[in-house]
Amino acid sequence: MNKSELINELSEETTYSKKDVTRVVDSLTRIIGRTLKKGEKVSITGFGSFWLSRRPARKGINPATKQRIDLPEVSVPRFKPGKNLREVVKTGRLG
Repeated sequence: MNKSELINELSEETTYSKKDVTRVVDSLTRIIGRTLKKGEKVSITGFGSFWLSRRPARKGINPATKQRIDLPEVSVPRFKPGKNLREVVKTGRLG
């Protein structure tokens, strides 16, 4: 499912217009991004948690040239599904 399909499904299920749903989805992703950028965790009870994980600097190899390169430390977003989401995926039913 991509973003437009998600918006269509949400619009049908909630009876809100696609325009309103698009604004909510866009706002949600911006807020989660801003919060993670500040180094804070985002928890949505029953759905899951988002947080930043740091990968330390390391040595790497450029696959095209086989040259050794230094890769900087990076922050990557992580997600852990909540109990309800795991149950839905496992059984196909909302817990």
